[in-house]
Amino acid sequence: MFKTALFAAIASITVSGLALADTLAPIDEMSDGWNTIAPGGNTMCAMGTPYTFHVKPGARENVMVFLNGGGACWSGQNCDASVEPTTYVPMAELPHNDPRTRGGAFAQDNPENPFSAWTQVFVSYCTGDVHLGANDKTYTKPDGSEVTIHHRGKANTMSALGWLFDNVQAPEKVFVSGGSAGAVSSPVYAGIVQEAYPEAEVIQFAGGAGGYRVSGNKDLNEALGIYTDLPEWPAMRSLSAETSSFDDFYVATASQFPQIKFRQFNTAYDAVQKQFLTLLGSDSEVYPLLQANLDDLASEIGNFRSFTASGTFHTLLRFDEMYEFEAEGVRAVDWVRDVASGQDVASVTCAKDEAGCGGPAE
Repeated sequence: MFKTALFAAIASITVSGLALADTLAPIDEMSDGWNTIAPGGNTMCAMGTPYTFHVKPGARENVMVFLNGGGACWSGQNCDASVEPTTYVPMAELPHNDPRTRGGAFAQDNPENPFSAWTQVFVSYCTGDVHLGANDKTYTKPDGSEVTIHHRGKANTMSALGWLFDNVQAPEKVFVSGGSAGAVSSPVYAGIVQEAYPEAEVIQFAGGAGGYRVSGNKDLNEALGIYTDLPEWPAMRSLSAETSSFDDFYVATASQFPQIKFRQFNTAYDAVQKQFLTLLGSDSEVYPLLQANLDDLASEIGNFRSFTASGTFHTLLRFDEMYEFEAEGVRAVDWVRDVASGQDVASVTCAKDEAGCGGPAE
């Protein structure tokens, strides 16, 4: 998953080395390209290092919010950053959290990029809690020593959204997206954005998290604090650490904001989703769980659509593979462009291709 050698290689990098903008710098004072903001306050990464996020100014009427991925941790074993392979990214200043290192929707020089002219907010991820954590938790490692993890994903993400709400007053369209761990929480934050911008067209887009058909993992949910600070919407507040699944975030948000368009991209045998399913105690392949989840969401949410491609690749928007995937004769980038424009796209699946969706080894 995530190699600790990477952490050691950049251990000497400091937040000031990223050429930070002034804390919470207004958008009108930002330079072209990516600006890095350190919000301070109660924001923090897992190991106590500072939190930062990134903004690229562009058209104010169109805004893309991207919740980055980077795994999760919920025990002394997998929260210990010295264990390889690590299951999460614990620092904001790692290249993993820098949009300048990313392709896909962040490739500003690609003429096919649907978002190159948009204002983009890249929400870094360094707390191992799917951007929803609200708990500082001390874990006991296998050797008996302890490690305290600051699961402050909610505070970190809200600092980026708070900046957005202060600086972009009346966008016409907001594309609230996420990859991997960020995909899990993207429905929740799409609802928060819709609440802040009631006149805007809000589109939610998740990549690489549709196969987690696992519910009621009480110990994990309580360790991270996922359900302790959810929005005060009736359906959302009815969710619980004991019985709820990640897909319930979609249903609860759609109940409160039926106008939001909900969209997902997955590969049928996503290798990273398979790894985390194993860690969560499931021996299933991703595809049957994904199919069941997509069927349930399509039946419960009228505005839900999905794109399922063959293969084992993980997520979409961060990578140039966004320009390569295809199913049913539809290119993923064209589907994403239509989604971003607000069109009512059809769902697309590799199951309808002549070769089908393949298998886990393909």
